[in-house]
Amino acid sequence: MQKTIFITGASTGLGKATAKLFHSKGWQVIATMRNPEKETELNQLQNIVLLPLDVTNSDQIIQTIKNVTNHFSIDVVLNNAGYGLIGALESLTDEQILRQIETNLMGVIRVSKAFTPHFRENKKGLFLNITSTFGLIGFPTCSVYSATKFAVDGFSESLASELVQFGIQVKIIAPGGMQTDFAVRSMDVGQHEAYTQLVAEVSKGYSAEALANYTKVEDVAQIVYEAARDNKNQLRYVAGNDANALYNERISSGAETQVENIKKMFTF
Repeated sequence: MQKTIFITGASTGLGKATAKLFHSKGWQVIATMRNPEKETELNQLQNIVLLPLDVTNSDQIIQTIKNVTNHFSIDVVLNNAGYGLIGALESLTDEQILRQIETNLMGVIRVSKAFTPHFRENKKGLFLNITSTFGLIGFPTCSVYSATKFAVDGFSESLASELVQFGIQVKIIAPGGMQTDFAVRSMDVGQHEAYTQLVAEVSKGYSAEALANYTKVEDVAQIVYEAARDNKNQLRYVAGNDANALYNERISSGAETQVENIKKMFTF
């Protein structure tokens, strides 16, 4: 029987790669994005339905999911929509901070809440929530971004225990660096002269040379696909060589030691 996945933020990057992969595996794909009228690839594929969805618009979330669940039985929800906010805390405006929280955290919470009755009534369903390496490990200039991703991690862990009684699973995918245009397309930045040296040092991780060593987005999409169908009671899937190296370091040396090591890297 054909299964159906609902994806947020499917216009580019991991969202689009995941939509293509699930489509190639015979799934029905509901791909949502803010401006589906601009999409030129997914709209050429059968069994992919494109819908407008801005995850900061709570009314649109409720109405869109109501319409979708009236016409489809959803098996998997991929909460993927999000972007990066990079800069020292002093450099960020309230507007930037609130927009980051609305998109990266409240979007996940609202979409999950709207789909939960559908899953509960069907006595099955899976939420796959995209976090980040920086949802497991703190890093300079990522304080607010990490706040949202750590929050999604904690939200997902708590929700998993809350919904297990109804046969609903919650899983977390935590990618490291990916070979996408995320750093250009999906990045908001703050500038403050007191942190020029720090930002320059951190920015080396977003260089073309560094990007070439990151994980291909298609490989992360494959991990998403495996998490959707492996039937494991696994909560976290760390995706990418750099992500696994950092996470394994935290496990082996402990969080306190890792935090001190990161501080030393940026003590000028």
